[in-house]
Amino acid sequence: MNERARRPPRVLGPTIDDETRCVHYHGPTDVIAIKFKCCDEYYPCHRCHEEAAGHPARQWPEREALEPAVLCGRCRRELPVLEYMAVSACPGCGARFNERCSLHYPLYFAFGPETIGGEGSGKINE
Repeated sequence: MNERARRPPRVLGPTIDDETRCVHYHGPTDVIAIKFKCCDEYYPCHRCHEEAAGHPARQWPEREALEPAVLCGRCRRELPVLEYMAVSACPGCGARFNERCSLHYPLYFAFGPETIGGEGSGKINE
């Protein structure tokens, strides 16, 4: 099945619009959802997961930094974690991402942007 024919992933939690904004984070650039490692489900934010999932969150390990785990709420493109950390807007549609989301990386990822081998290189430091 090609990418166009695939159904976009569902986003759980209290979303307030079709671009994955939620009751907790709903500014103009709050247009991503995170696939949580623990349940393989997308939620708009850590608070949505905490309130709705019924289990504790698990972080994505560095060895899985190339897994698609971030969803652009505007175009529904799934981005690998490493790619998401290297950009400030969706490579597919240009939607700007909230730069302050990086403050929450430790809640989602067991690694940070410093593991990127040079800006935008897409390589993980060993």
